Amino acid sequence: MERTGTILRGREFEPVEGRVVIDDDGRIEAIEETAVDGDDVILPAFVNAHTHIGDSIAKEAGGGLSLEELVAPPDGLKHRLLRAASRDELVSGMKRSLQYMREAGTAACLDFREGGVEGVRMLEDAADGLPIDALSFARGSVDAMHAGDGFGASGANDASFDRERRATSEADKPFGIHAGEVDDSDINPALDLDPDFLVHMVHPERVHLERIADSEIPIVVCPRSNLVTDVGLSPYDELSERTTLALGTDNVMLNSPSMFREMEFLAKLSDLPAAEILRMATINGAEIADLEYGLVEPGREARLLVLDGDSNNLVGARDPVRAVVRRAGVDDIREVVTGADAEGERTE
Repeated sequence: MERTGTILRGREFEPVEGRVVIDDDGRIEAIEETAVDGDDVILPAFVNAHTHIGDSIAKEAGGGLSLEELVAPPDGLKHRLLRAASRDELVSGMKRSLQYMREAGTAACLDFREGGVEGVRMLEDAADGLPIDALSFARGSVDAMHAGDGFGASGANDASFDRERRATSEADKPFGIHAGEVDDSDINPALDLDPDFLVHMVHPERVHLERIADSEIPIVVCPRSNLVTDVGLSPYDELSERTTLALGTDNVMLNSPSMFREMEFLAKLSDLPAAEILRMATINGAEIADLEYGLVEPGREARLLVLDGDSNNLVGARDPVRAVVRRAGVDDIREVVTGADAEGERTE
C-alpha cells in the first residue's frame, strides 16, 4: 500500500515529493522521493494531548460563567450535568466526540477521565470499534489509574497526590497534572511531584520558568479553552524556549475538539513557527503518551492525514506547513490512514 503526494517528513516536516510505502503490519516501510502525479499533502495524524470529552453532553452550557462555576468539583455546572446524565447518554456523547475527532484527523486523545474505574470503562465503551486511541488519564483513585493509561490530577491545590505519583511510577504509567491555570499558587507543588507532563501553565513566574527549564517537563497548552474561561494565555514563546510543548483542546463543553482550530488560533496569537505548532499537534503529544506514531518516517505506525492540496482552500499555497497550520480544515481532508487499516477512511 502506498500514498503519494507532498510528504511532510520527519520532525522538521520537510516537504518532499514522493510516496509513502506502508507494509502489511500498518507501518511505514519506506519514503521514496520521486516525481508523482497529484496534489495531496501527507502528514502525521494529530494527537490531541489534553481533552475532557466526558462533558460532551454539555456543549456550550454555562455561557458567561467563571472557570470555577463551570468545572470546579463537586458542584460546578459540568459536574452537576454529569451526575444527572445516564451512563448511556455519557457514553453516546463521548462516542460522538471521538467520531468527530477521528473525522477531523486525530489519531489519539489523552483524556483526563472523571469517574474512577467506571469512568475508564465508559471511555472504553465509547471508543469500541472506532479507529482512534482514546487514552484514559484517570482521576479519582489509584485503581482507576491501573484500569486506564495513566493518572490525570486536577491540581496540586486540591490534594497532595503523592500516593498517586508513586503508584504511577511503580506501574510505569504517565502522571499529568493541571498547573498554573488560574494563578501560580499550584505550580511549585506540581513541579515537586516530578510529573511526566503539566497542563495549561498560564501564569508562570520567573522562578517557575527556571524550574521548567531545569526539569524539561513537557507542557500541554490549551489556548482556546484558556481564552474562553478568561484565565489568560500562556507565555508560549517563553515556555517553548525552555521545554517541549504539546497542544490540547481541553473541555468539549467549551470548544470543539478540532486540532485544526487549535493550531490556527495559536499560530495567529503567538510568534511560534508553523513547524513548531505542527510538532505540538503531532509528535510532541505522541511522545508524552509513548505512542509509536506522530511522524512520517520509516518504522513508525502509519497514522497519517492526507489533505487535498488542490482544494479550493489550499490550492496555490506556497508553504505547505504554514498552510496546514494556519489554513487547513476538516473539509480539506481526503483521507485518514490508520495503521493496519492502511485503506484508511476516504472522504471523497
